[in-house]
This record gives sequence, C-alpha cells and structure tokens, in this order.
Amino acid sequence: MRQEERDARNPAYTHIEEPDEPTAGHPTQRVWDMLGWTKKHLFSSIPNTIATLVCLYLLWLIIPPFLDWAFLSAIWSSDTPDACKVDGAGACWAFVEQKHRFILFGLYPFDEQWRPMTAVVLFIAALAASCYPPFWSKWLIPLWAVVLTVCGVLMYGGVFGMTYVDNTQWGGVPLTLILSVTGIGLAFPLAVLLALGRRSNLPAIKTICVTFIELIRGVPLISVLFMASIMFPLFMPEGVTVDKLLRAIVGIMLFTSAYLAEAIRGGLQSLPRGQYEAADSLGLSYWQKTRLIVLPQALRIVIPPLVNQFISTFKDTSLVIIIGLFDLLTSAKTALADPEWRQFYAESYIFAAILYFSFAFFMSRYSQFLERRLNAGTRR
Repeated sequence: MRQEERDARNPAYTHIEEPDEPTAGHPTQRVWDMLGWTKKHLFSSIPNTIATLVCLYLLWLIIPPFLDWAFLSAIWSSDTPDACKVDGAGACWAFVEQKHRFILFGLYPFDEQWRPMTAVVLFIAALAASCYPPFWSKWLIPLWAVVLTVCGVLMYGGVFGMTYVDNTQWGGVPLTLILSVTGIGLAFPLAVLLALGRRSNLPAIKTICVTFIELIRGVPLISVLFMASIMFPLFMPEGVTVDKLLRAIVGIMLFTSAYLAEAIRGGLQSLPRGQYEAADSLGLSYWQKTRLIVLPQALRIVIPPLVNQFISTFKDTSLVIIIGLFDLLTSAKTALADPEWRQFYAESYIFAAILYFSFAFFMSRYSQFLERRLNAGTRR
C-alpha cells in the first residue's frame, strides 16, 4: 500500500523512516567499525599489509605450539619427574606442584609455613585497604603499625608457643613483600624531603641533598647492597653487628629515595608560578603551602614515574642474593638444585615470572585508576 493512502485512511498514523544504515551500538555497526579499524591500522598500505601478514604468520608459528606445550600436553601432577620425560610430554607443572612451597617460602621450616602464609595474606589485605579510597584516613597509619607488628611476630616467632625462626631462613614471597613494601614506604617520605631540600634556598641543605641524590643515582643497587653487606660492618665497633635484613631494607630505601626524589622534583618544577604566589597571598607558612597546595598537585602529576619506580624496586629485590637473602627469584632458582627436577628450569622461572607480573600489573593498573580519579576535577 502506498504511503499516501495509509496516511489518508489513518491521519494518526505517523510514518517513521527506516534507517539506511545500522545505528551506533548496533551489532552490525560494531562489526563495520571493527573492519574499518582493521583496514585503517593493519592494511592501510602495502608495507603495513606485509608487516601484518608476517606478524600473523609468526604468531601462528609460536602461539599454537606454546599452548600445546603449556596446557594440552602438560603434566600437571606427578610425584616423580618420570612422567614428564616421556615422548610428547609438554610442560612439567608437576615440578611446581612438588616445589611450590619452597619457591613461595624459601628455607622457612616446612611445618611452620602457615606463619609466612598468614603474614602474606595480612600484607595483601593491608595493601588492598590502603588502595581503596573510602579507607584513606588517619587510621591507615595505626593499621600498618599493627600489621607490621603482627607480621614480625609471625615471621620471627619465639612467643605464644611459636618456635623462633631467624630472618636468614626467610625467603620467597614474604621476604620480597617485606623488602619492597618497607623499602618503598620508608623511601617515599625521605624522597619528598630530598626533593624539597634540592629546591631549597638554603645552600647547606641544597648541597647535602644534591650530593646525596647524585651519589646514590651514580651507582647501581647491587653496589649499595654490597656496601651495606660487606663494607658497612667494617666501620662498626668490634662486636657490634647490624641485622642483615635491616641492612638490605636501608640500602633499598636509600637507593629508591634518590630516584623518587628526582621524579617528585620534576612535579614541583612543573607547577605554575601562580600556585606559589596564590599560596603566599593567603598568608600560608612554608609548610602549610607545601602540604596543602604544592605537594598534592606535584604528586598527582608524577604518578606514572613514581609507580614506575615502585615496580622497578619490587623487581630489584631479587638482588638481595648478594647479601645471602633468598627472595622469590632466588628460591625459584634454588628449587632446581634437586638433580631429579633440574631440567625443568623453564617451569620454575615461568612460575616466578607469573608472580612478579601479578604484582607489577596490579601496580600499573592502580596507577591508571589513581590518575583518572585525581585528574577528574581538572578535565576540560
């Protein structure tokens, strides 16, 4: 029936034109958008097309064999390595099944490993609470004081019927978390003071801060740990020793603070001069201006480099092997000392890499969340 006849018979009838193309959000439209993106970014020219096809071919050569090795043909459970040595066997995850407790907790006594496990859970719970915005309050400081105290009691023992375990037997994930969290936590306030001191108008303070930052940044972390382990005891009075774990924490703290200080100084220098002048016009003191006006803006700007240094510090804890501490990576390597399982080193390193990646990926994603949240009021 013609449109005019329908309108004449039913004046209330309103004709709605059918769209020629699918509307936005329609499944067909999404398919066309995907095809358009593919053509624009992957097949926009002959060189791009060749590069795309070569990459697809390489992925085809790599991914299916890897999936077959890692999952389809893998041996997931076995008390001995014999099952992993048959023809056609893939990854020997049975190695991780047999050695995971040593990799996770190092030399800690086997029957007491519930203690470091509890400490890890408490650490992760405290970190989760610290990252959750509704929990950002003054109660975080006593919360961390309680968590660190409880973790110290659990790890050392010697009370409440728990056997004493020296920190030379600590290892794996608990040691990595203790070194990284305490090192970063202590380094951050020191880094803020160093950054402020480097911009100070007082020559003595500026000289001390510049000398410290440049001296620490001029040597690798392994040198700092070597000095803390070998050279520092030589300057101590006879009979006086400093705990090995404490020396490692102090070395990581000093090294990290120097790099964080430069990142924070970059944020301070990026603030417009008008922010300082506006704070001065309000009659704020130096510390009020710094705490309420300057630092919040500067730290928001430098979130990416700060988190980058946090991730680097977390991974650099593997260097504490220089002073005889067994972190996660060292425990994974030491687990291969068993001659029966020695040939399955790839599985050991992949397991350790997954753990490192999990923590690093969380820090990376959380930094993006912080950037979106703190920059919400400045978007245009």
